[in-house]
Amino acid sequence: MSAQSLSSRDHSARRAALGSLAVSAAGNIPGVDFVSITVHELDHTLYTEAFTDPLAEQADALQYELREGPCYAAVTDRRFVLVNDMAAAGAEFPRYAPRAVELGVRAHAAIQLVDGSRRAGLNLYARTAGRFDRSTVQFAELFATQAGAMLGYAEQVEQLSKAHHTRSEIGTAVGILMERYSVDRHQAFAFLTRISQDRNIKVRVLAQRIIDDTMEPPVPVPSFLPEFLAEARTILARPEDPLTQGKATPD
Repeated sequence: MSAQSLSSRDHSARRAALGSLAVSAAGNIPGVDFVSITVHELDHTLYTEAFTDPLAEQADALQYELREGPCYAAVTDRRFVLVNDMAAAGAEFPRYAPRAVELGVRAHAAIQLVDGSRRAGLNLYARTAGRFDRSTVQFAELFATQAGAMLGYAEQVEQLSKAHHTRSEIGTAVGILMERYSVDRHQAFAFLTRISQDRNIKVRVLAQRIIDDTMEPPVPVPSFLPEFLAEARTILARPEDPLTQGKATPD
């Protein structure tokens, strides 16, 4: 299974889980008509991970474009934003507010989720102004905590999946090198780390290139290989094997 398929599977699982949470929030938080969840990545990319109505996704996208609005504020610098009458919010959100009203958004609350390395926001929308009250805020806090924990768990699952896949790729690449150059496992791994250091390429990336047969040069034996293998055999005969303690890391 490729890294892309693993990532897609993990991302789909996270989206499904957060989608269920969004549906639950829309059905249980007082005054709310539809909900979305925004994710703010470390590279400042913003995207809607889950939504219960296409209008929520449209309103989110508008805020990403304008870099303004309760959703944008909640995932950048403010923990909680509540606008109970969007038509009267022109002073705070001069570009977003009138366009949101045109879309049909009359009230909007956004709360920053508790997450590890990524910020995210729970967006609560209403088609009628004045729908939100104290109970809306209380329930929003509860759902935000749940959503934040879910995002943190999903991130851990993704990291574990990537780590497992990386180990599998390196093992496969080592096996290919063993067969290609008639060397043992230790020598093949040492060769892999040496190429990684010389070409300044991560071992994980190099392993994938070997598997895909896209390493340059693809098949020819590097000029230093005979001398390198002779030295490797000498070192491997010693009690301790420094070749397995190379500086290169899978990541």
